[in-house]
Amino acid sequence: MSPVLAGALQVLALVAALALAYRPLGDHMARVYSSPKHLRVERWVYKGIGANPDTEMRWTAYLRGVLAFSAVSVLFLYLLQRLQGSLPGSLGFRSIDPDQAFNTAASFVANTNWQSYYGEQAMGHVVQTGGLAVQNFVSAAVGIAVAVALVRGFARSRTGELGNFWADLVRGVVRILLPISVVGALVLVACGAIQNFAGIHEVGQFLGGSQEWNGGAVASQEAIKELGTNGGGYFNANSAHPFENPNGLSNLFEVFLILVIPFALTRTFGRMVGSLRQGYAILATMGTIWIAFVGLMMWTEFAHHGPAFQLAGGAMEGKENRFGIGGTSIFAVSTTLTSTGAVDGFHSSLTGLGGGITMLGMQLGEIAPGGTGSGLYGMLIMAIIAVFIAGLMVGRTPEYLGKKIGTREIKLAACYILITPALVLVFTALAMALPTPPNSMLNPGAHGFSEILYAYTSGANNNGSAFGGLNADTQWFNTTIGLAMLLGRFLPMVFVLALAGSLAGQQPVPASAGTLRTAKPLFTGLLVGTILIITGLTYFPALALGPLAEGLA
Repeated sequence: MSPVLAGALQVLALVAALALAYRPLGDHMARVYSSPKHLRVERWVYKGIGANPDTEMRWTAYLRGVLAFSAVSVLFLYLLQRLQGSLPGSLGFRSIDPDQAFNTAASFVANTNWQSYYGEQAMGHVVQTGGLAVQNFVSAAVGIAVAVALVRGFARSRTGELGNFWADLVRGVVRILLPISVVGALVLVACGAIQNFAGIHEVGQFLGGSQEWNGGAVASQEAIKELGTNGGGYFNANSAHPFENPNGLSNLFEVFLILVIPFALTRTFGRMVGSLRQGYAILATMGTIWIAFVGLMMWTEFAHHGPAFQLAGGAMEGKENRFGIGGTSIFAVSTTLTSTGAVDGFHSSLTGLGGGITMLGMQLGEIAPGGTGSGLYGMLIMAIIAVFIAGLMVGRTPEYLGKKIGTREIKLAACYILITPALVLVFTALAMALPTPPNSMLNPGAHGFSEILYAYTSGANNNGSAFGGLNADTQWFNTTIGLAMLLGRFLPMVFVLALAGSLAGQQPVPASAGTLRTAKPLFTGLLVGTILIITGLTYFPALALGPLAEGLA
């Protein structure tokens, strides 16, 4: 079987699996966030934290819950790393330095999982399982909760209430993420991923030296790492490591975990607003972009000339033989079009245009299908922008799902789409202008610039993958990327929740002859075009200096 055909069959198998899971998972999540009943274990949690899950919150109270919980999470994870040297199960590793502890705490709480350290050489079992793995669950649940709050803003009228953050947070973990992760971990163990609490042991001799590895609860963390679109690996090689991702089957299953909740949330959205066709329109937009990016990535990686490329079946540098070009291309696109950041190959070794595709996927705002929750609310913000543009063309006040998009709504949407590019471009410009940060680049010229642009794009968009080659474990990069991750995660949430509160307070407007039909294919095309044009206008100069210059050289 040719490598191209193998890649195409993997895409078809993945689409079929996602289609089978779409309806039951989407409907289940709609029931989870609509049910008035609480499970017994959930009541125990509410009692422990002193929360009343039946109290409705306005957007300001909901936001306070998000920020307070996240601030406490950052502090807890920071302290856990700083005290690691004194904790049992540390495997003899020392406590983490302050700048790196801040960077890692910000990273995992922001659902970014950027790692400027070697996991197997820095973090013991307590930090990995009691700190990082816990944040993989709750940071993903926070993203889903904010998305559900925005959906309630569309679904409700003449009220400023958006639900209860604590109830949404706990339900997301207990009823969605935890059950699926248990099944996912069992599948990965069956595929060959490890799950233990072994210490450091020697695994072999090579070139006159020895190689040592430590064990860990890898399969369980791998499952939630992908399902929650987190991305932080137990080992430095991430999902290219055979302990985390043993074979082609586990590789495809991990991509399935990455995509299944973000895609299924579009059905949850349709169910909660009372129109499944609206959910299908959002799904079609996400699916169109994802398929197009996978096709482009495969074309750039397969279509290289020369004897070496022909013998290897394409550009195999930096890729695992057990995954091939097809599997690596699917993984690279899926992880950068979501806020996952896991990698099963070396993104710096992708072709010039291939590296640009991964960067562009993050710069779209990671909305196709995006992260758990963040992808849906990001896409709904872009839908509001698209409706506004359509309203300008026909000269009438734009409406979306029966809600008028007025001055307040469009200002909040505009702030949302501007904050992340501003963080990326300002931090990149500062890093290139100052004398010290460029010393961390491994490569000169366009490729070196791409390393820094990719790092801040990954951080501010809460992706977490790395281009490779950049030494990011410095005080400058640990601090600035940490700030980019926190600001890129929580500032957009402010605008999303403010928008949700504004929409929930409106009275629905009945559809008329001039209302844009947002459940039609025409709107899907308009939305795709809006996303690409806005991203292109924002990032094209920076891309021209990096991946485009390298790819066209």
